[in-house]
Amino acid sequence: MDSDRAGDGGPDHGLRLDPAEFIKANMRLVPVPALPEIRFYTAHPGSGLRRLVDPENEGDADDDGPEPQPPYWAYAWAGGAVLARYILDNPSTVTGRRVLDLGAGSGIVGIAAAKAGARTVIAAEIDRNGVAALTLNAAANGVAITVVGDDVTKGAPPAVDMVLAGDVFYGQDVARRVMPFLDRCLAAGIEVLVGDPGRAYLPRSRLRLVAEYKVPDFGDAKGAATRPSSVFRFEGRRSLALGSQPNHSE
Repeated sequence: MDSDRAGDGGPDHGLRLDPAEFIKANMRLVPVPALPEIRFYTAHPGSGLRRLVDPENEGDADDDGPEPQPPYWAYAWAGGAVLARYILDNPSTVTGRRVLDLGAGSGIVGIAAAKAGARTVIAAEIDRNGVAALTLNAAANGVAITVVGDDVTKGAPPAVDMVLAGDVFYGQDVARRVMPFLDRCLAAGIEVLVGDPGRAYLPRSRLRLVAEYKVPDFGDAKGAATRPSSVFRFEGRRSLALGSQPNHSE
């Protein structure tokens, strides 16, 4: 595929494909697994995704070969799916509130919040291709979302009432960056909900279980049984003295 867009500031070191045009032309707009209310653009074996995520290979991409390590935004992950499912089933959680979808990826959590009646939704995603994907996904679902392409975890929280964080504890470096930001959110009076299937760097000592659902995760074989994933409330250490009973759903 030809491109008329050069890389960010570089001379001719590989023309970069336009993300939005590539996504619309090569990826499939389908219902999100476990979330039939939401459609999103997702990669598939013939999408040639490496041409978008690795410009160095765009001239000799082989659609018959395996896809590159998939970016967050190209697939539905369990943490985002369980959080979106919970919001759609419990719209009062976000109705009338200002919401931040942190590490938005495909944007399905923010889309769910918008569909559930959130007053405003900000989706923060630092991947250039992810920004394009979630913008397209929001439009495909008929909702308005403000997209922020900067790393919001570096500064003070934006003016929101709630942060929704799906699958933000998949890596140690990411977890170390996110935790101080979430603490600043709590200090500012912002409620934080986390969606996660139990990844390695999940800060369990800071979480209170709210609900469980069975949803598929990226990497699960097609047709494989769904597994429990959880919605948690992120809390300060002192708040964890009191217990709560979770909601169990499937």
